[in-house]
Amino acid sequence: MHELSIVQSLVALCEENLKSRANKFDSITPPKIREVVVKIGVLSGVEPHYLQSAYDVYKIGTVCDEAELSIITQPVVVKCLECGGVEELKKHEFSCPKCKSTELEVKDGEDMYLMRLVIE
Repeated sequence: MHELSIVQSLVALCEENLKSRANKFDSITPPKIREVVVKIGVLSGVEPHYLQSAYDVYKIGTVCDEAELSIITQPVVVKCLECGGVEELKKHEFSCPKCKSTELEVKDGEDMYLMRLVIE
């Protein structure tokens, strides 16, 4: 389950962001992370439900202890090298929805990104 190592890296990134922004907040009340928003591509190899489970367990006692994890699933977006169309694939069939060519370049849906931190 590589989702645990991903969560460890995600929490470390949250800690770094919180430290870098700490001086912008009132020093009496330390800032807290309220929400962590990630985008997970369908082809990233990351299973959202396993990531959520690992996060729920690992966050205890960290800067993300009270933070909700919001997951946005990114479908596969391809550019057809034949007709030039940019389309979202609805199925796991790697052919252009317009011209049916299999000469495709993946534009989105292979990665995982930290999209937003809500810090109060």
